[in-house]
Amino acid sequence: MLKKILVLTLLASALTACTPLVVGGAMVGGALMATDRRTAGTQVEDQGIELKAALRLREALGDRAHLNVTAYNRVLLITGETKEEADRLRAEQVAAQVENVSRVVNEVQPGFLSSLTSRSSDVVLKAKVKATLIDAQDLISNAFEIVVERGEVFLMGRVTEREAHRAAELVRGIPGVKKVVRVFELISEEELARLQPKK
Repeated sequence: MLKKILVLTLLASALTACTPLVVGGAMVGGALMATDRRTAGTQVEDQGIELKAALRLREALGDRAHLNVTAYNRVLLITGETKEEADRLRAEQVAAQVENVSRVVNEVQPGFLSSLTSRSSDVVLKAKVKATLIDAQDLISNAFEIVVERGEVFLMGRVTEREAHRAAELVRGIPGVKKVVRVFELISEEELARLQPKK
């Protein structure tokens, strides 16, 4: 618990209210950890990856970019915008050098930085996506990590092909969703059975 508070304190002090950089981590503990398909160690490692990537990207690009970083099972997704194409490529280079990152998915758009109105709309849309996955009787919503940028929805997680298809199908039907990008690690039904909590 002390380590978690320390990480949050470091993050709060390192990133000011004006910063356009956001870390997309999830809570570790309680019910979320129980239904997450990553090990507890991997969840903590992903949070460390996000923190390091956020700080390094902030140092490298400053206010020339609005970036969000989300790590899931050591895959690092970067979303947001940069003013120049060179900065988009630089963001990927910086992220790839973060310890324990196995792969970088660069979905940053160059040319402009999104408005506060657009970012607020993304927050609302993310809530709708989460609610849709929670309402689905045939999916476990906590198996999915959701990122929304400019109306585009990025879905991460360790899921079966059936789950991936079903989630993408549901999300595409939500008003306001412009595009669904699957950033999944596909697993077999047999592996899923092994990951289920023992009763």
